[in-house]
Amino acid sequence: MSLLTIIKGDPSARQAQLNAMRARAATANQAIDRAVADILEAVKAEGFTAVERFSLKFDHKAPYEITADQLEAAYARCPKDLIDALERAAANIRAYNERLLPQSETWTSPDGGKVGRLVRGLTRVGIYVPGGTAAYPSSVLMNAVPAKVAGVEEIVMVTPPTEHLSDAVLAAAKIAGVDRCLAVGGAQAVAALTYGAGFIPRVDKLVGPGNAYVAAAKRMVYGQLDIDMVAGPSEVLVIADSAANPAYVAADLLSQAEHDKLASAVLLTDSEALARAVDGEIARQSARLSRREIIEASIRDFGCAFVCADLDECAALANDIAPEHLELCGKAAEALLPRIKNAGAVFVGDWSPEPLGDYMAGPDHVLPTSGTARFFSPLSVTSFLKTMSLIQYDRADLEKVHRQVMTLAQAEGLTAHANSIQVRFEGE
Repeated sequence: MSLLTIIKGDPSARQAQLNAMRARAATANQAIDRAVADILEAVKAEGFTAVERFSLKFDHKAPYEITADQLEAAYARCPKDLIDALERAAANIRAYNERLLPQSETWTSPDGGKVGRLVRGLTRVGIYVPGGTAAYPSSVLMNAVPAKVAGVEEIVMVTPPTEHLSDAVLAAAKIAGVDRCLAVGGAQAVAALTYGAGFIPRVDKLVGPGNAYVAAAKRMVYGQLDIDMVAGPSEVLVIADSAANPAYVAADLLSQAEHDKLASAVLLTDSEALARAVDGEIARQSARLSRREIIEASIRDFGCAFVCADLDECAALANDIAPEHLELCGKAAEALLPRIKNAGAVFVGDWSPEPLGDYMAGPDHVLPTSGTARFFSPLSVTSFLKTMSLIQYDRADLEKVHRQVMTLAQAEGLTAHANSIQVRFEGE
């Protein structure tokens, strides 16, 4: 049974497939937006009273603070192999971000004054962690560890007050050094972190995945605080030549297709034979996977293989698509890397599968989606920093340029600006 749409030499079919991929995340749900807007307004006006009301309505439980003892107990209940994996992943994420950490620096300007950049961690950051079946401890590490490396003063994790909180998520919070864990979820949690509500503090930035209501709320409050990004459905694009292993390629396409029926899995190749072999492997491997129904819907609707004239065309098309995850497989993998301009994360070679990046390698798995890798970057330590310009001139330094500063101020009609300079040199 064929699952993968294979397109060769048909520009209109290719464009139709690309249009479908791009449109899958573009439809805004007006009903969700209206509901979220009402929640945000209520929390802004009523504070914690509204947060509690919505929490009881949607989660059937009032918000509460998760204690350090609860984190310790969850950590103790987790299997040792899981704790070891979380600890190793955290160490790799920490080491990677420490290498990326910029430092404050100053230097002498051409005029002789001191200028520079001051780098500071944000004061308080919120991390949203989904509950229920979508509890991902890896996302806790990927969001919290870079914030910790950045020197964020307080990291506040929120997660819905489900009947049984995930031990793995709480253990990951302990490992990552999260400062406070609050049981509150949904758009009401986003609102509380935006405006402050009772024991839930206002934060400077909110990161982490959530359902459609959480995503809509983050989008609406952006500007009152910072957010990581407006994330769309997950996606992977694999460029593979004829030497690539079709079983590996198929497995990596399936690893993203299982996320969501809207997930996109795309193969670009110069070999029709490889495309057909990958299609066969997808059918064979998907039959034994637990999320087969989701996988088959994703591959059917948004999975495809484009057979291109050569690998140069593959690279150009990949840059146009700007995927969240981009794998380069086969003999030409490393040679292709210099041609890649747009991707959230690039995985080079047969032994660098995308799940390695999701969990263990160190770079973040919070990545730009839906073509936004053309201008957005992955989450990292720099996402939790802000910079301030530094200017420090002495009298002699200012004297060298004071007339030019006054000339520019007067040209703009800003006489008080010019006066600020002039008073320092009156009588000269």
